[in-house]
Amino acid sequence: MWGVDAVGGFVETPIASHERVILANLVGHMNDAHAVLPVFLQQGRGVFINVISLGAFAPTPFAAAYGASKYGLRSFSEALRAELAGHPGIQICDVYPAFIDTPGISHGANYIGRALTAPPPVYDARLVARAIVDVAQRPRASTTVGGATNVIRFVHFLAPQLTTNLAAFLMQAYFARAKKVPRTDGNLFSPPARAGGIDGGLRSTRPRLALMATGLIAIAGVGAVLLMRDRRNRLRHPM
Repeated sequence: MWGVDAVGGFVETPIASHERVILANLVGHMNDAHAVLPVFLQQGRGVFINVISLGAFAPTPFAAAYGASKYGLRSFSEALRAELAGHPGIQICDVYPAFIDTPGISHGANYIGRALTAPPPVYDARLVARAIVDVAQRPRASTTVGGATNVIRFVHFLAPQLTTNLAAFLMQAYFARAKKVPRTDGNLFSPPARAGGIDGGLRSTRPRLALMATGLIAIAGVGAVLLMRDRRNRLRHPM
């Protein structure tokens, strides 16, 4: 997870918590850019990297502010690239990780009252670190980390309502069977109770489970393509 999060129904989540997520995940990056871009403009070069999320391409039900912050950050990056097009020495780069094994989920706010985890496949955070270093050395506008990001992005582009409904269904199904835990503001207003680190212990110890999940995502992608093709055929050849 990149930034902070508040998991819960939109109405059940305090508005102050929604605001905190937006401030950390979106306004925080804007503050960084506002501070460093004058330096880049003066020296005529620089690389600014926004670590965004898969959440910038796909819906995040029960984490509405998180999704809004990531969609907003993606748009912010695109706006900066347009403004700075006349300064080829300045690069605005985005890194989009999939689900990453960090302590972020355990540190975030939880207003749903259920134990939280990330769906497989979950990737090693060190892959993201390597991607950031690579982008700093060889700047490019957009970089994804984890094959699931590309597949989900593609599927949502082809069938947005399908992926939206599926995401909501899977989240609700998970919450229905997950263990009850206390509701908490997490690290939104104070430091986490437990110190952080690199790994969050979310990666599956069963490689077959992660492989199966990746396969299901791929199947969903193929299904979306076939669905779109079928719709186009019906429009071209109505009964």
